[in-house]
Amino acid sequence: MSSGTGGDYWADKALPSVFKHDLLKRYLPQFGGMTGTRSHDRRVVYLDGYAGEGRYENGKPASGEIALRVASYLRSQAGLTLECFFSEAQLKSFDRLSEVVQQYRARGVLAHAHHGEVDGVLDRVVERAVREPLFLFLDPCGLVLPQDRLVEVLAWKRPSKWPPTELLMNFSMMAVWRLGGHVRSSKGNEKSLRRFDNVCGGTWWREYFADAMASRDRDGAAEDAIEAVAAEYSRRLAERTGVLVQSVPVSHSPRKRAVYRLVFATRSPYGLWVFGDSVARARTTWWETLEEREDDDALFSMASVTRPDPKEIETKAVPEIAENLAGLLARVQRPVKLVDYPLDIFGSFYGQITEPVVRRAVQLLHEQGRTPSNGVGVRKTREITVYPGPLAA
Repeated sequence: MSSGTGGDYWADKALPSVFKHDLLKRYLPQFGGMTGTRSHDRRVVYLDGYAGEGRYENGKPASGEIALRVASYLRSQAGLTLECFFSEAQLKSFDRLSEVVQQYRARGVLAHAHHGEVDGVLDRVVERAVREPLFLFLDPCGLVLPQDRLVEVLAWKRPSKWPPTELLMNFSMMAVWRLGGHVRSSKGNEKSLRRFDNVCGGTWWREYFADAMASRDRDGAAEDAIEAVAAEYSRRLAERTGVLVQSVPVSHSPRKRAVYRLVFATRSPYGLWVFGDSVARARTTWWETLEEREDDDALFSMASVTRPDPKEIETKAVPEIAENLAGLLARVQRPVKLVDYPLDIFGSFYGQITEPVVRRAVQLLHEQGRTPSNGVGVRKTREITVYPGPLAA
């Protein structure tokens, strides 16, 4: 765990962690299941680089135990091995993490706890996954690994589509805000700035805050700069590694600025599809948890006022996704398997709606006479192949 965790951090999970952990719980077993059956020894390698204590004091699972539960499930239900590596620098947290890991090792789960910074174990993990799928979960409370280090792993050591490598990483917006203040101040800490230069793979990020200083609305421009830095970070990571990158904002409440972005990287459109569906489902859990906590604390729930109506969103999404699909068919001039084009199909609703909504969009196109495909008989929406019709061709 990075420095910055308060004494009550491990008492219970905050709302940002509710979203993050629900997303991990939904996506990791699918990654393990999708890739493990093709692995030469039915093994998948997983690294939690900033694992903390593994479990909250109230008994709820943190990221460490979530992964261990997934490993136990895959072992018992599918005969797959999710080999888990956990790294934690703080000794007190590491000792508690080790206890959790040992409990699952006793049940037959293949797991290892490393005391130290993630960079000290990363090469070992990559070597362990030379012929196996690899999933990296990097969730520091402060700054993440230098981008050059991530590029080394993703672009040089793991450059191929198979075995697959995926990354889910916490990019701290609060750190960007704080360090942007150093850029704007004559008393800024140059050592801290250089450290963030390493995280970003260059000094380019400083320019956004230098420009903000020249704006009449400095605070507003600084907020815009935070978002711009996060977007540019993802763009550069994708460009330097050749991976597909999407990021998701995570906040404490609907009206508060994102505290971090979860950056997801993959070489697989299939991974992008499943991740987007998992994000949408994790958002539902986040809203439900917010409503529960507000109901406990107040007579009037703000969440009930501000939460978007899921049915309303789906109603808006169906015709837009139908048009996205029609445009895609016209552009490629051949049948389209949905899972191969997640961003083209979901468009602005990526991460907002679940995949069954796309089936409804296919049915709408069919009803309009724009495709002979109706999706009937195909169990998973993502596996539907849509053929061009008279108006789509």
